[in-house]
Amino acid sequence: MLTREESRHRIARLQEALREKDIDGALFIYPIDVYYFSGTRQNSTLWVPAAGEPRLWVRKSFARGKQESCIEDTRPFPSSKEFPGEFEEGVRTVGFTFDVAPVQQYNYYLKLLPGRDFVDVSAINREIRSVKSEWELEQIRYCGQQLSGVFREVPGFLRAGMREIDLAAEFECRLRKAGGEGYVRMRAFNQELFQGLAVSSATAGDTGFFDGAVTGQGMSSASPHGASAALIPDNAPILIDYTGVFNGYIIDMTRFFVIGTLDPELERAFQTALAIQEYLAQNLKPGAICEELFLKAAEMAQQAGLSDHFMGAPGENARFVGHGVGLELDEFPVLAQGFKVALKAGQTLAIEPKFVFPGKGVIGIENTFAVTERGGVRLSDLPDDIVYL
Repeated sequence: MLTREESRHRIARLQEALREKDIDGALFIYPIDVYYFSGTRQNSTLWVPAAGEPRLWVRKSFARGKQESCIEDTRPFPSSKEFPGEFEEGVRTVGFTFDVAPVQQYNYYLKLLPGRDFVDVSAINREIRSVKSEWELEQIRYCGQQLSGVFREVPGFLRAGMREIDLAAEFECRLRKAGGEGYVRMRAFNQELFQGLAVSSATAGDTGFFDGAVTGQGMSSASPHGASAALIPDNAPILIDYTGVFNGYIIDMTRFFVIGTLDPELERAFQTALAIQEYLAQNLKPGAICEELFLKAAEMAQQAGLSDHFMGAPGENARFVGHGVGLELDEFPVLAQGFKVALKAGQTLAIEPKFVFPGKGVIGIENTFAVTERGGVRLSDLPDDIVYL
């Protein structure tokens, strides 16, 4: 559970940022934002003034919210008539997370607080959350330990002739028994996934909505992502790309397995992926520009003659090679074209150079790293090697 000390530190950082922008306070309604600052995910609204003590109003369950909350002033949500009286007269500018708040909710609070100017604090919120404390890094390291343990069990249940969905089910069963929570939260509109994906050469080249290198076929057009009912063939790469979610925090990892032997072209692409990961890990230092790291990764893929297959099937390539992780799978920063932002110490990124060859399969690697002065520090200890069965 979140500690009061951790909560106070986060709120202090937010208040400093609000004062720098001359914003009187921030109103949070998105559950994972409320959780980040308060420690409870109950149906709540959090008010953090630029100075002074925060206040948490809980709709349901108040009993559990009161028990879990690190906010001293935690109370039941007031009536619509009483709500405006909860704010001081001097409050004129209210921060709101426009990136995730539904228009209906925005209009609701706008009506409750007439005469106030609502301004977007999405960037402020995401910047604060991108930099992890030592407490948060320990949470992600624990995720890495647990997820790595499940990956180590794969040779004991992966068999020739399995369906992708059977492989996924076996992996997910063990992950759940290890205490995995399963909630893979994503902030981006129109993005969703179920824990991860296990795909083979039968479906690895399938394209889809998911903003990543690999989509998979999924089980239907309503769920067009992840494992399918296709049989896993021999002598082809089997991708297992999963998140480990524990205490709300996420780690993202990918490993490859082969029943038989691997096509030499795919083996060469795998070595290129390892080289890209190594370069990026060495350069995950404060001040490094995200876009420049992506462009260097793309250049390495091009030099290897693999640019058409880098981060997606030809013509469907994703334009990133790493993404922030934390309480959500798509946190800041992003190693992507156009993301001209400098890295900061304490940020955590999943680095995932992958190559997709329709008809042959997908190959690559993914690990989660913390940004430090000496470069990226891996938050899991599982070897990168392809496992041959």
